[in-house]
Amino acid sequence: MDTSSWLPLVISYGTKILGAFAALIIGRWLIKYVVKLVNTAMTKQNIDATLIRYAGSILVILLNVVLILAILGYFGFDTTSFAAILAGAGLAIGTAWGGLLAHFAAGAFLVVLHPFKVGDFIQAGGTIGTVKEIGMFVTTIETMDNVITYVGNNKIFSDNIQNFTQNPFRRVDLKAQLDSTVNVAEAKVKLKEALKKIPNIMATPEPDVEILDFSPMGPILAARPYCHNDHYWQVYFDTNRTIVEVCGANGYPQPQQHFNLHNAK
Repeated sequence: MDTSSWLPLVISYGTKILGAFAALIIGRWLIKYVVKLVNTAMTKQNIDATLIRYAGSILVILLNVVLILAILGYFGFDTTSFAAILAGAGLAIGTAWGGLLAHFAAGAFLVVLHPFKVGDFIQAGGTIGTVKEIGMFVTTIETMDNVITYVGNNKIFSDNIQNFTQNPFRRVDLKAQLDSTVNVAEAKVKLKEALKKIPNIMATPEPDVEILDFSPMGPILAARPYCHNDHYWQVYFDTNRTIVEVCGANGYPQPQQHFNLHNAK
């Protein structure tokens, strides 16, 4: 069989395939390098980490599309037509997956409006935890029990968002159930003094101890110290412990319901 007819063709296409493969490897390396340079430049400008991650994600996608079009052009494909087809396919996919576009738009608004940033402790979309990443479609949140949770951006943006980190301190809200026989004025003073001794409680504003409500067992005191966000759970648990210790040290009886029985005649 005469190899002169097909050998040049094999060599030609083989060379192009090897060239495309090399271009893909080099191109992917260049994309990572460019994204790294952009991230470094944005970091030096003190741009928020959330915006840097979001911009990096978009840049990676755009550069990969450019790389694919360049490789197709190298093989002789009409990239103009391919770009039109890609745009049409994107429109069709966007229509079918309108929810993804909603998540994408919500992600852009989250970056622009800045209700929270990476590292903030928030409650949003039915999840509470620390924000790890704000992506193009989902926000990654690490919950308090160390579980990574991915929440759709649109679900977050269309719901209430609580940012526990934004203010420098927060209030711990706890209750102390007293028996009806306890001297309430005395209990308030003793509990307030004990709360002030808890580590990391703020002196200003000072802890609040007031009558919050009443139950069949007796009055309910509100124990509300203030602390920095980093110390919330330590103060929370120490406050509960302090309530128990104050009641025990002063001999307050276990809260019980009291009934008065009247003998009807």
